[in-house]
Amino acid sequence: MHIEHPALSLRNLSVAYTKDKPAVKGVTADIKRHSITAIMGPSGCGKSTLLRAINRMHDLYPEIVMQGEIRLNGEDVFNMSTTTLRRKIGMVFQRPNPFPTMSVYDNVLAGYQLNGFSLKRSEKDEIVEKSLMDVGLFDEVRDSLNKKGTFLSGGQQQRLCVARALALKPEVILADEPTSALDPLSTARIEDLFTELKKNYTIVLVTHNMAQAARISDNAMFMYLGELVEYDRTKTMFTNPKDPRTEGYLTGKFG
Repeated sequence: MHIEHPALSLRNLSVAYTKDKPAVKGVTADIKRHSITAIMGPSGCGKSTLLRAINRMHDLYPEIVMQGEIRLNGEDVFNMSTTTLRRKIGMVFQRPNPFPTMSVYDNVLAGYQLNGFSLKRSEKDEIVEKSLMDVGLFDEVRDSLNKKGTFLSGGQQQRLCVARALALKPEVILADEPTSALDPLSTARIEDLFTELKKNYTIVLVTHNMAQAARISDNAMFMYLGELVEYDRTKTMFTNPKDPRTEGYLTGKFG
């Protein structure tokens, strides 16, 4: 019998920047594949820290201590090389950050270049075209592939950053407030894009924007002071939160 693993499984995950002060405390959750899971909560509650733990971004800082278990499709991520892990789990940041010295074409392929993978020209062309088509950007930039990515608008730059993550054919995409620096129109494009992408990817999204979580996420986590207070289907949580702290946040009593 084939066991269907969740895309991601977190067990008792804690992250501490300093010894006695965990920023994330004992989070346990299974994240369903082909869904958008929103992580919500007030500033400083551990949302981004939790997100970055998933693809071991904290490994860059030796003083940060992580405990607990993270599994990707049943595999322990701590047993993978970070190169392998970051190919499987892509990341999109808060501000669009195309590499300023690189062309649009090279930006899409940056993950391969940074990890020392060599590709044939035909493979490169195919990956660039497919990744840009997947984010709805190819027709807008097809005549400017050799221009620097910084000539694009903010919303286009963010879609380029999503294309850069998709180029490595990941299984999961982590997005840390990916629309907070964008105007409403660009935000709507990114939201539509994520809704489309979840057919083929699992998306975990940190957002400050409750309306955004309500619009596009299937499931939602509410974090408060480093703890996972509530985790449910988004509709259920918004209409019938089980914890008074969740209700307080959703009704604007704090945040």
